Amino acid sequence: MSTPSVTKPAPPPTTLAAALLAHLDPADVLTAPDDVEPYRSDSTGVRAARPPAVVVVPRTVEQVQAVARVASAHGVPLVARGAGTGLSGGATAPAGGIVLSTLGLAGLRIDPDDQVAVVGPGAITDHVDVAAREHGLMYAPDPASSQTSTIGGNIATNAGGLRCVKYGVTRESVLALDVVLADGTLLRTGHRSVKGVTGYDLVSLIVGSEGTLGIVVGATLRLLPAPTVVRTLVVSVPSLPDAGRAVGVVTGSGVRPSTVELLNAATLENIDAHSGTDLVERHGGGLVLVRTDGPGADAEIAALADALAAAGLTAQVLDDAEGERYHELRRTGRGRRDDLWSVGEDVAVPRSALVPVLEAIEEIGRRFDVGVTAVAHAGDGNLHPGLSVPRLPGETAPPARLHEAADALVRAALAHGGTLSGEHGVGSAKRPWLEDELGPEQVALQRAIKAVLDPAGILAPGGFLADDGSAVN
Repeated sequence: MSTPSVTKPAPPPTTLAAALLAHLDPADVLTAPDDVEPYRSDSTGVRAARPPAVVVVPRTVEQVQAVARVASAHGVPLVARGAGTGLSGGATAPAGGIVLSTLGLAGLRIDPDDQVAVVGPGAITDHVDVAAREHGLMYAPDPASSQTSTIGGNIATNAGGLRCVKYGVTRESVLALDVVLADGTLLRTGHRSVKGVTGYDLVSLIVGSEGTLGIVVGATLRLLPAPTVVRTLVVSVPSLPDAGRAVGVVTGSGVRPSTVELLNAATLENIDAHSGTDLVERHGGGLVLVRTDGPGADAEIAALADALAAAGLTAQVLDDAEGERYHELRRTGRGRRDDLWSVGEDVAVPRSALVPVLEAIEEIGRRFDVGVTAVAHAGDGNLHPGLSVPRLPGETAPPARLHEAADALVRAALAHGGTLSGEHGVGSAKRPWLEDELGPEQVALQRAIKAVLDPAGILAPGGFLADDGSAVN
């Protein structure tokens, strides 16, 4: 079954804007070219063929419902967007469409008795965590973009982060959702209670659906007691097999760490160049960064250091300041270079396949003559390799070998029982590989589910379920 598509001719932008202005403040309806151009792409640089016709910034749920009804009546695409930090091209609207920014819906309330946060989709991830910590609680998911990414965006892609090896990804922290459907209907699903099994689990269906089934306008999030103790160790690993051994020792130790991160030598060089550090001098071929938290953090980090030593690996337990420094370098230390064409990937594999896939990625780099950096949430097998080639003078597009290398990388992950996306989502950027992983029957079923909730196909029609088989350029 093909995804239903918008069939009505797109109305002139002025007609569409006039219909929207009946429900929104003029300052919240953007049509000027300079105003809508930034909404043409996300942090990948993936760009729609043309900018959206209109960008709206609703301030209430009722306004979101009105926008959905206008889009439905005019038969135009409607794409929800948070802070634009997405890494899969999922929040780019086809030409003539409406982009709905959720940044005007940033409400945030902490209920310490029930240990929940009730938030709007535009709430910044770190703001939720900071507010929770005022009550001795925390919001566990911590994507690297948490200082700027929104809860709505995290829900759309089922975002993870460094702590998800212990606390799980976004889905594990979402109890209930308010969702506006394509026709403007407001759907309230889930439970404020921790337990609840009435009917189908529609919350889990919406989380990770990348805006294709509805627009999240509110979320009830599970909070956890914030750990008061965090301990960090770092393992220098001269080779990928040594890195794999270190990760295996950690995950097989009986200790449940809150972070297990792997960085290869090229990544350390990148961080040193960007941040003025000396990680290559300290750690050579790479490092594995491990954290424990909670009341048993000291005993756990000591047990891990002993287990690593018994395996012939040297671990250095860091003091609090140095541990926090390494953690932040992992999160934010890598910069982008204007002299390179680059592609960042997000594949996940079984932990047992981590080293074989990393070795395959290095071989792909040699085969296609592309640079390779490798970062991994190694505790759960989620890899973020980067591929790059020099940007030559006068070039307006990367050479074909960069895309060929990316294709080979994704296929290597799939061949080892992995997935093409661990936490960034599929979007338009990885859509060409969707059927390679899921198969035609599952893709058809997912399109059928979308057709029930969005029969006209107006929600994120250029997203991961589009059936034209091509990515946005």
